[in-house]
Amino acid sequence: MTATHQERSAGQKRLVIVGASGMVGGYALRYALENPTVCGVTAIGRKTLGISQPKLTEILHRDFADCSPLAETLSGQDAVVFCLGAYTGAVSDAELRTITVDYTVEFARVLHSSSPDAAFSFLSGSGADPTGRSRMPFARYKGEAENALLAAGFPHVYIFRPAYIYPVEPRKEPNFSYRLLRAIYPAFRILFPNQVIRADDLSRAMVDAAVRGTGNRGPIFENRDIRALADSLHPTS
Repeated sequence: MTATHQERSAGQKRLVIVGASGMVGGYALRYALENPTVCGVTAIGRKTLGISQPKLTEILHRDFADCSPLAETLSGQDAVVFCLGAYTGAVSDAELRTITVDYTVEFARVLHSSSPDAAFSFLSGSGADPTGRSRMPFARYKGEAENALLAAGFPHVYIFRPAYIYPVEPRKEPNFSYRLLRAIYPAFRILFPNQVIRADDLSRAMVDAAVRGTGNRGPIFENRDIRALADSLHPTS
């Protein structure tokens, strides 16, 4: 019996995580596997995770331009945390749009066909511009993806727009700006608390929104809102 078809008790959910090999997706996976509300986790991505856990089903899918092969996997799912993306500057502008918009839209199309009542948590970014007028490609593309998800027909869509995401654990930073922000994080957090969010807090908020809902809050969560949501769900010292 695979994790996606495990029997569940009342209130338990089956969760899909897309992009679990990334920073936020990785924390989301860890939290979901420990969460008693989640009876099964299906991780879909382009890289193997090297994790074996009874609640986990891992699906390798390298071509997100066509998610039709995922239709059966996505059947009977209750919630999705979608963290697939790319850093600005790491890929061409055309590829950034493909990953940010096209892959998101294609995945949502197949998910809605297979599990139309699923809740959807989407990792967007601070400054995302649904009007399409921003000069920043990242902002336009995230805004375009947000618009598509909100119009896709899911009963609940949660859009998360974090500012600087603090990695928590040491990692190889993708560029100089991230190395600088990590170095000054202690002071930055004190001076501009609503411009930073811990990666683990962000991921917990995304998972909990998808599997438990957010009441009357949302669907857009700016960095300040994410911090408040994370604190309300898991108060920290």
